[in-house]
Order: sequence, then C-alpha cells, then structure tokens
Amino acid sequence: MTRITRRSLMAGAGAALVATGAQAQQQVIKIGLISSQTGPFAAVGRQLEGGARVYMQKYGDMVAGKKIELIVRDDTGVADQTRRVAQELITNDKVNFIAGFTLTPGALATAPLATQSKTPMVVMLGATSIIPDRSPFIVRTSLSMAQLGIPYGGWIADQGNKTMVTLVSDYGPGQDFETLASRGFTEKGGKVLANLRAPLANPEFAAFVQRAVDLKPDALVIFVPAGGIGAALMKQLTERGVAQQGIKIYAEGSLLDEDVINSMGESVIGTITSHTYSPAHDSALNAEFVAAYRKVAEGRRPNLVAAYAYDGMHLIYEALKKTNGSTDGETNVKAMLGLEWESPRGPVKVDPDTRDLVQNIYIRRAERRADGEIWNVEFANVPAVRDVTRIPGAK
Repeated sequence: MTRITRRSLMAGAGAALVATGAQAQQQVIKIGLISSQTGPFAAVGRQLEGGARVYMQKYGDMVAGKKIELIVRDDTGVADQTRRVAQELITNDKVNFIAGFTLTPGALATAPLATQSKTPMVVMLGATSIIPDRSPFIVRTSLSMAQLGIPYGGWIADQGNKTMVTLVSDYGPGQDFETLASRGFTEKGGKVLANLRAPLANPEFAAFVQRAVDLKPDALVIFVPAGGIGAALMKQLTERGVAQQGIKIYAEGSLLDEDVINSMGESVIGTITSHTYSPAHDSALNAEFVAAYRKVAEGRRPNLVAAYAYDGMHLIYEALKKTNGSTDGETNVKAMLGLEWESPRGPVKVDPDTRDLVQNIYIRRAERRADGEIWNVEFANVPAVRDVTRIPGAK
C-alpha cells in the first residue's frame, strides 16, 4: 500500500468519525432550564424544576427519535446572573431551547440573547404583559397579569359590589394588578374609592387596613407576593374584623400560595382568591400530576409554578413532534403557535397573536378538607381568557 493511499484511508476514517460524532450530537436535544435554586426565591425554583421533571418522568426523555437532556442552572434570582447563565447555556452548552425564568427582570434581560441566537425561549414564570414582546422567540406558559386582573375585577363587580378599595404591595406586579383589577371593576360599573400601596420591604399593614375600613367599601381587593407577607396581612384583617364589618375580602392567589396556606391557620378559611391553577382542580390529569409531584417533593403540593413548568415542557415536546425533532429555532417557535392541550390547570392554547396561553381564570375559596389540609377549591371561572391589552387592535 502506498503512503498516499494510506494517508487517504486515514483521512477518510477521520472524516467518518467526525461525521459520526456530529450525527450523534444531533440526536440530543438540549433544554437549558434557568431557575433560582438558591437565594430568596429558591422555593419558587424548586417548584419550577419539580414540575419539569415530573413531566419528563411521565413522558420519558425521547421525542421524535432524539434524546432530551435537561440542563438546570441557578440564577440566584438576580437578572444579571440570569443573562450570564443564559449566555453560557447558548454559547458553551449549545442548548436548543432555554426555559424557566423565576422573575420578570431575568426574562427581560435574556430576551435579546434569544433573538440574537434564534433560540426558542419558553418563559414558565413572570407575569408582566410585555415579556413576549421583547423577542419573537419567546412563548410563555404562565400568564400575564392582565389575564388575571381584568377578569377578576369584573367578576367582583358581577357579585353585586359597587365600590372597591385595592391594597397591594408597592412594586411592579402589585401596581400592575392594582391598575388591571381596577379597570375590570370600573368597566362593569363599579367605583374604586382608593388604591392603597404598602411597602414591599418590612411592611406594616395596620394603617392601610384601617384606612380601607374607614372608606367602607363593598370590597377590599388584595395583592401581595407569595410568602410570609400574606400571613401578616391576614392577621391584621382578622384583628380589625374587616369581614365582620361587611367588607368582602378578595385576593390575588399569591396570598394563599400552596407553600404557605396550611401554616396560616383558620383565619384563611373562606378567603376568596383568583388564579390560573389550584392543586385542587378537579380532573384526573391534575390528580395524577399532584400525586407525582408529591413523590418527588417530599410530600409538598405543587403550586402554579410547577404547573407552568409542566406545561412548558409539554410545549417543547409537542413542537419537536411537529417538526420531527428539528433543531431550527424559528421552525420550533412556529410549531408552538396554536398548539392546544389539556393541562393540569384545564384547557389551554397558545395564542398565535400574543404567544401567551389562552386559559381559564379560576375563582377559589379556601376550605379545610377531610385530609385535614387547607385547599384553594375552585367554584367559578372565567373561561378562555386572552390578554386583551396585547391583542392587535384591542383596547
């Protein structure tokens, strides 16, 4: 055998190995999941990762003949860190999708990277309406605050309430909820007597609750973030006998988040809240989801974050099925538009106009069930809600 022939064969073998390696690489779809594993929002991050892993446990790690690899990264709840982690996932790990996002600032900071790299970005949390507008590669499986606030305010007016006071934590989401719930209420003929804002850091609610009582509204509508703040507010409402004075209390669902509701005691029984998901949702799929989540979460119940992550994984899997495992970002985003399915929260559909989910908004009442736990039990809903603030041509 001549030296030239031997070299040719060696070169051919090397090329074959490179091709085989590239082909093997294409058989793996990488999903970069960014969440807060440490820091003040670690509990939210655990719910998000738990929901994603429950989905993969049920449906496996193969789609369209390709293996799914979930790469989880911690952003500590800091937007600059979220962007840095996303950049590393896209550049170094070569992910095909980025997903997760605990907070709105992190999602907004990452949006330009998704656009530049043409990487589908599935936002599983973050309720600020403008998020999908920041990149054509964003599809959101949580909700926009407009989807919740406007119909909830309208529903409160429909219950015969003529006047309302809002009491919210003074930061972006609270201010948004205040504006949107007030809009829904006034559009149904109600009158907002006052919009009260309590400091987010070290809040003292006594003066604000007293102010609300003095105004004597038919309804007091509340928004505070999930966590210990809600317990402090409920204590003030009980001590001042707000309900006993004929003022009906309505809250956004974070007040009675699943992570804290059972620790808040009897004072929350009967409290009405609204959101897109409750683990008490009456469906076989949800019962299966709750049971599976409790197995991976040491008995804890899933909250809405886990449901949003579960649906985010479903969205990615279904897009890959439609595209036969394509790794092209634009193709996968296009495949997501219009998808509809039965979620643990009920029927959902990706709105092609907004890239948000069309979904039900549920009205829930806190009830102690036979198992001894307190649950947010759905008793009414506003069906198939879109974000009217982002629908082209809508007001």
